[in-house]
Amino acid sequence: METIQKVVIVGGGTAGWMAAAALARVLGDKVELTLIESDDIGTVGVGESTIPMIKLFNQVLGIDENEFVRATQATFKLGIEFRDWGRLGDQYMHGFGIFGQDLATLPFYQYWLRLHQAGRAPDLARYSINRMAAQAGRFMRADRSHGNSPLADIVHAFHFDAGLYARYLRQYAEARGVRRIEGKVVDALTRASDGHVDAVRMEHGELIGGELFIDCSGFRGLLIEQALHTGFEDWSHWLPCDRAWAVPCEPGGGLLPYTRATARPAGWQWRIGLQHRTGNGHVYASRFMSDDEAASVLMDSLDGRPLAEPKLLRFTAGKRKRTWNRNVVALGLASGFLEPLESTSIHLIQSTIARLISFFPDTGFCAADIAEFNRQCDFEIDRIRDFIILHYHATERDDTPFWHYVRTMDIPQTLRDKLDLWRTRGRIVRVDNELFAEAGWLQVLHGQRVAAAGHHPLAHLLSEAEVADYLGDIAAVIGKCVDQMPTHEAFIQAHCAARR
Repeated sequence: METIQKVVIVGGGTAGWMAAAALARVLGDKVELTLIESDDIGTVGVGESTIPMIKLFNQVLGIDENEFVRATQATFKLGIEFRDWGRLGDQYMHGFGIFGQDLATLPFYQYWLRLHQAGRAPDLARYSINRMAAQAGRFMRADRSHGNSPLADIVHAFHFDAGLYARYLRQYAEARGVRRIEGKVVDALTRASDGHVDAVRMEHGELIGGELFIDCSGFRGLLIEQALHTGFEDWSHWLPCDRAWAVPCEPGGGLLPYTRATARPAGWQWRIGLQHRTGNGHVYASRFMSDDEAASVLMDSLDGRPLAEPKLLRFTAGKRKRTWNRNVVALGLASGFLEPLESTSIHLIQSTIARLISFFPDTGFCAADIAEFNRQCDFEIDRIRDFIILHYHATERDDTPFWHYVRTMDIPQTLRDKLDLWRTRGRIVRVDNELFAEAGWLQVLHGQRVAAAGHHPLAHLLSEAEVADYLGDIAAVIGKCVDQMPTHEAFIQAHCAARR
């Protein structure tokens, strides 16, 4: 078999240019990289909130973080605040990073559970430097010179302008030899012998040939679905939200170092603060709320004057039955869709690119490699799906038909198993390095009032007084560390304020 010589990326936006930049960095000039996009075709452009793995992607590219923050009007993100999810009036945060400090053979949360179930545990947030800093509006990067201090454990991500990020990566990729072709792809030519895509046809008849194609054409899946008829697995019975209004507004309410997700009568609303504007969106289920009512809910709750007309997006939660089919790899919205409740959209692009590099093919397109690639993609998105379903299902709300539906609906067996372990024994089991670790599940389960009946018996190897002292010391140290941190806005002004 021969080495792949030509890779064609169909579609730009965040997905297309992330793929182009990463492949250019890894493959260098050994492979011809072509990206086709049309300025006439808009991008969704609402994926402005990320999770910490995006830092690794930028580091692999050799991108300076302060330069990136300035170029994309970014702010820093320590977690996600959830309002009105368990009950109306509830508020909690899913903070990134670790909780407390593990002791002996047990994770920290088992000791906290012991005191909590005895009615003696302080607020869970006190054991997370990310949550305490976010609530105080403070930020700094992790400082490894502090050794075992919580200041060395700060974990951050970003809020950024997705359009500016795509432009930034385009400049990066083109400087490294990626060829951009302006124009619309209308269809694909497949080989009769094996069904592989041989070339894509432009609207004026030009054919662009390749050996490996990456489909970044958005929801329509021009190659993965329209050409190869891969099929789609619909998850709308678990995730009924199918539309979103999105609108930017003038900044207001300060530069918060976290995303806010507020539950609404038939869905939820996001608030993402950037340096130059605030991104807002209302995700909702059209079977429970009209488009006009959903738009009003959004526009009536903005922090500042709207900067554009609201844009309506339509989608179906689910995934392609295969992310890699023959010689086409689907990326971004072409591969499937999960609402951005836990800011996983850009992460799924990143992880699929990393997986493609790991399983990069030759012209033989090894079936075993493709099968394992697809298995890993399926596992990752299935487990993220479960985590998102948890936010809806684990609620006491019954005040609207939407909330009654999600509270009483059937759920995947994988999620049911996780809930059973938590409710009966206070156990959180992370399977095969799934994306969200124990700390993430703990915060959502506790934040949405899912009670655990037990805890690990080895937590009783210490006396209750010893456990209380252990927890108290951790909380005190974290509190002192947060007091040393600058405000989020002051940190940005000192290090990475965007040029006006």
